Amino acid sequence: MTSAVFPGSFDPITLGHTDIINRALPLFDRLMIAIGINVDKKYMFDTEMRIKMIEAVYQDEPKIEVVKYTGLTVDFCHQNQLHFILRGLRNPADFEFEKAIAQTNRKLGNVETVFLLTGPETSFISSSIVRDILRNGGDISKLVPAEILPLVNQVCH
Repeated sequence: MTSAVFPGSFDPITLGHTDIINRALPLFDRLMIAIGINVDKKYMFDTEMRIKMIEAVYQDEPKIEVVKYTGLTVDFCHQNQLHFILRGLRNPADFEFEKAIAQTNRKLGNVETVFLLTGPETSFISSSIVRDILRNGGDISKLVPAEILPLVNQVCH
């Protein structure tokens, strides 16, 4: 069984994330979407809400499991028998940053990273942009999955 983890903060999940997830589904038998918890980071949405958002989008997809974790992603992979880390790349800066992490993960834990390029229609979207739009009362409906809008409205309005 080929399994992978797609780690991130997903604060909130965006159409960029779903682009990567949807294109990765045919590649893996199991895909864990893992929300990493960083105690030094201030999130807009609490962990449970972020889990609810992702589950709302993928409620009918049996290959996906949504979990939270702390610590090193490579350790999480070993604990959950995951063979690959899935990462999306939007631009050359993402590649340089992700390449260094991928090489470190391979050295530390013999876990491979699979990179997928975001499509041009979603390559500009980031969670930080979505959060900034939300903080300023803007419309995010073209940047996030429709399934999460009611949940976002619970928190932000």
